[in-house]
Amino acid sequence: MSLSDPIADMLTRIRNAVRINKDQVNIKASNICEGIAAVLKKEGYIEDFDRIDDSKQGILRITLKYNQEGRSIINEIARTSKPGCRIYSPVDKLPHILAGMGTAIVSTSKGVMSDRDCRQANVGGEILCTVN
Repeated sequence: MSLSDPIADMLTRIRNAVRINKDQVNIKASNICEGIAAVLKKEGYIEDFDRIDDSKQGILRITLKYNQEGRSIINEIARTSKPGCRIYSPVDKLPHILAGMGTAIVSTSKGVMSDRDCRQANVGGEILCTVN
């Protein structure tokens, strides 16, 4: 079975794992999913991620992060740009999620970055998803 949207699959798996308080979640590996996981780790939404090689595509194992009360750090994670309707934004029009408390993950010509990194590097791109 081939996936038409691996990013949406990744976000759905993370969302479902957070709802049942799982420690880890496995996702089919791809370069874009690995880039999103790297941004989530850098921004402090997940503990860590590892790429596990198997005889096929590979697996990304993401370790989720919870606070001291046992609540997930990720409250909401949503896909913005979809395969049928791509959403691009120049750097000056990148969204401020929750007045800067959330993060927009953007695919740029310099790789996958958070909205903060895009503003520092002065690049725009496709808004993949938002996290808060």
